[in-house]
Amino acid sequence: MVKKIDEKLQDLRHSASHIMADAVKKLYPGVKLGIGPAIDDGFYYDFDFTECEAASTGDLNNNFLTPEDLPKIEEEMKKIIKAGLVFEQETVSREDVEKVLARDKETYKLELLKELTDTEISLYKHGDFVDLCKGPHVEKTSLIGAFKLLSVAGAYWRGNENNPMLQRIYGTAFRDRKELKKFLMLREEARKRDHRKLGKELELFSFSDVAGAGLVLFHPKGAMLRQTVVDYITKKHLQKGYELISSPHIFKSDIWMKSGHYDYYKDNMYIFEKDDQEYAVKPMNCPGHILVYASRVRSYRELPIRYFELGSVYRHEKSGVLHGLLRVRGFTQDDAHIFCLREQVEEEVVDVIDLVAEVLEVFGFTDFEVELSTKPEKYIGSDEDWEEATNALKKALEAKGIEYDINEGDGAFYGPKIDIKLKDALGRSWQCATVQCDFALPERFDLTYADKDGNKKRPVVLHRVVLGSLERFIGALIEHYGGDFPLWLAPTQVMIVPITEEQVDYGLEIKKELCARGMRAEIDVRGEKMQKKIRDAELTKIPYMAVIGAREKDNKEISLRGRKKGNIGVMGQEDFFEMLTKEVEKKTA
Repeated sequence: MVKKIDEKLQDLRHSASHIMADAVKKLYPGVKLGIGPAIDDGFYYDFDFTECEAASTGDLNNNFLTPEDLPKIEEEMKKIIKAGLVFEQETVSREDVEKVLARDKETYKLELLKELTDTEISLYKHGDFVDLCKGPHVEKTSLIGAFKLLSVAGAYWRGNENNPMLQRIYGTAFRDRKELKKFLMLREEARKRDHRKLGKELELFSFSDVAGAGLVLFHPKGAMLRQTVVDYITKKHLQKGYELISSPHIFKSDIWMKSGHYDYYKDNMYIFEKDDQEYAVKPMNCPGHILVYASRVRSYRELPIRYFELGSVYRHEKSGVLHGLLRVRGFTQDDAHIFCLREQVEEEVVDVIDLVAEVLEVFGFTDFEVELSTKPEKYIGSDEDWEEATNALKKALEAKGIEYDINEGDGAFYGPKIDIKLKDALGRSWQCATVQCDFALPERFDLTYADKDGNKKRPVVLHRVVLGSLERFIGALIEHYGGDFPLWLAPTQVMIVPITEEQVDYGLEIKKELCARGMRAEIDVRGEKMQKKIRDAELTKIPYMAVIGAREKDNKEISLRGRKKGNIGVMGQEDFFEMLTKEVEKKTA
């Protein structure tokens, strides 16, 4: 079933964006308008202040707003809301609209107008503010229950770095102040959980201009967290009947031309020449998996074949969209390709969905949302194959009773896809899993199998990831737990705290035994007081602290303290080791 969107809330937020644009025009005459849509958690509007009157009088800082300007805009918005102005739609001839926009020097709106094919153009008006818009909106401005302007940022016009840089104001709006208050509290909590902030504080990862933008440097603790995720997801795939393969980081450009990536994805690829041969660093893992399948004759009895690889890929993302671990240029995917019969597609997709749900729950994610993305404007393959592939994905979702949104035109160039977005502890969505149904690449690479009569047939390829980008998934994990990981994921599981130097040798014995049992332990041998050592371990979010003094050493015991549980008490070594082992095996939060 297709998921229902709260359209009335979207209308309210869209209306709030118009009110904000009206307020900005009143405060800063001469400002030019970009676009102002409703988005998942609010709205925004883009503005060009370079020719407004305030810019010439110095009221603006370098022609750009600062966060300090937002309260002034909010006050002006409150006046417009209080006035109860009616939102009215007008249909006007293209010529008349063009004249008005040209008169007001609304160059960005004129650009949008040129792309409209209608002879009659829809405008929305409240008071003396008029905007190029199809709506819908709320009935009048006073129906905006509660709103807040959140931030100001730069944004290239239409997302193209070759276009002018505009100023984007983000805001949110709700039906009442209670909903707004809840949203703002969650937003503040999200700020505290920001993976970039915690990544630095917990020494998990960093970036360096020397290495290059968007290339992650995992520190020992971050690398341990990453490896723990890798070990789990690899074991899970092997349990589900996937076969491990490994493919090169570079391929000759010929293969990317054959696959279609060269035509559709070239601008995002790193391409170089060596010995008169052009190569490309792989942005995807698909061709390597296809070549393994094509290495010998296949029988229908072998299908489905499921290849799995933790493949590192590199994509030239624009510098403006890079964002910590969430958007990088080099990342690793838990990538798999399933080669199957047409009649196996629905069942295999259902199995992928089940695997995703099982894995996400282990990591502490129990809620997710789903999108089905359809044929884009530029694509390869026949329309008939696209229709069959899309219907197969729909049937799989409906067989599971999963609600989903339709994302028109956002499929891969070779096939439609299901995107599964996990929801974290704060209810935010994170893109992770995807499964794509591909009839086109088997044709391009002449992939075949022999059916029961010995005739050659084409397999279908399902491209899928469960966690997606490991870097993005780890970013989501950090923010979901606020860096306070469950024991099985914690980079350091136990900090051993000797009270005096006399207990260091005993502490080292405990650490050695813990490491031999597969646990991750450190010992604090600094000449600091016990209370400071415990406090520092808690600040770095280590789950357990094993405190040892003279009595614990003599009795071969430890005094255990939990970050979340406080003082647990004194216990023997074996009881301690057994407790930790059981908690890790349960993989509980």
